[in-house]
Amino acid sequence: MNILSIQSHVAYGHVGNAAAVFPLQRLGVEVWPIHTVQFSNHTGYGQWKGRVFDGPAIEEVVEGIAERGVLPRCDGVLSGYMGAVDIGNAILSTVARVRAANSRALYCCDPVIGDMGRGIFVRPGIAEFMRDQAVPAADVVTPNQFELALLAGHDIASLADARRAIAAVHAAGPRVVMVTSLEIDDMPGDALDLLASDGTSLWRVRTPRLDLAINGAGDAIAALFFVHYLRTGSAAEALSLAASSVHGLLKRTAAEGSREILLVAAQDEFVTPSRRFTAEMV
Repeated sequence: MNILSIQSHVAYGHVGNAAAVFPLQRLGVEVWPIHTVQFSNHTGYGQWKGRVFDGPAIEEVVEGIAERGVLPRCDGVLSGYMGAVDIGNAILSTVARVRAANSRALYCCDPVIGDMGRGIFVRPGIAEFMRDQAVPAADVVTPNQFELALLAGHDIASLADARRAIAAVHAAGPRVVMVTSLEIDDMPGDALDLLASDGTSLWRVRTPRLDLAINGAGDAIAALFFVHYLRTGSAAEALSLAASSVHGLLKRTAAEGSREILLVAAQDEFVTPSRRFTAEMV
């Protein structure tokens, strides 16, 4: 399997491609990473060095890949943090180019916009681009709760709210929606829910809540869910496998008090999760 992953990248730590590429490689996937930014570290530290690339830079790298004649072997495109609208346009033109070369290829958009408590943290215009262009073009989307509410246009305080929001996102175009985190009124305070829908059925995985705030876990779970979905064709199975792996990763990270997810130290979790959480229909 070959995945073209267009995301941010950091030299130190694990977010964007630095969180997505290795787990997929550990699963035996060939990843063709294209970086939208090259930073020393993620911005959560408050200070970083590096630069943001523009749309033409992305398209130039894609052109070089295309010249190798390999786009017909690309099984999917994965995108995350975009940084600027022209990068988003370059990503969508890349998706169109891959689909023209391989009609079976799928596009997974992780609509990085913001988070609960922080609000929108991307540049002006990105949230609207995600809602109006990127998400409708995607086959699979992986928003968190905040992003799901923004895409759907209403708050989410219950499972019924989440179901309605997911239906609204499906109506925009994506065939599969995976919600990477959900905290609602009617769930235990020591738990965290993840949801996945294929437009017909809705599944939930409930994992224990861990005491840590970390960057990069959303990037890792989006990549894992996408590849497991491509392999199995089942949103429920993909949710179970991805959630189990990331819970194991985060449990190891929390136990060691690390500021960064322990992607390398906990790498066996991607292949054989230490605890398997089953997806239940809701």
